[in-house]
Amino acid sequence: MFIHTEKALIMEKNLALARKLNIVAWVLTVVVLILVGLMRRVKIPLPEGWDFSFLPPFHAMVNAVTTLVLLAALYFIRKKQVEAHRKAIYVAVGLSVLFLLSYVAYHFTTPETLFGDTNHDGLVDAAELAAVGSSRTIYLLLLLSHIVLAAISLPFILFTFIRAYTNQFDRHKRLARWVWPVWFYVAVTGPLVYWMLMSYY
Repeated sequence: MFIHTEKALIMEKNLALARKLNIVAWVLTVVVLILVGLMRRVKIPLPEGWDFSFLPPFHAMVNAVTTLVLLAALYFIRKKQVEAHRKAIYVAVGLSVLFLLSYVAYHFTTPETLFGDTNHDGLVDAAELAAVGSSRTIYLLLLLSHIVLAAISLPFILFTFIRAYTNQFDRHKRLARWVWPVWFYVAVTGPLVYWMLMSYY
């Protein structure tokens, strides 16, 4: 009887904590989406001598490492190595936070690079469009899917993490089955987008 009551109390505490963390997840999601919406409209001048041009390849590297860590996390959980899976997910979340902070800092301070803008005037004119042809359409579709899925998946990545953190493992598994592939796609397409845009930096 006592053990049953103790388990119920622990479960109730976990659910209460999950509710609070869900609110935090929604607040973080709204803040991130606002920042992403503003960063291409608002530009903050960098101090003299500062240059963030090293960040795009850094972002690609962080996404590439995140891809490998997510694959490791999947491997570990399929092998029932729960602790290794947990550590891998912590690393993946940490890398994603690092990427997000760096990405926002870059776009708030640096003019946007456009695919096909060979003369770097901030416009893609008719001649430049003709030169890149259908590759620009492919790039834009890849970029759009990357951005949209990153935005949609953000709160659900946090919710999936929260479910495991609060020992709601059945709910965690149900979410992870579709959240993991989307997160993986976002991580994979990040370096691909950079690789396609690289020659225009």
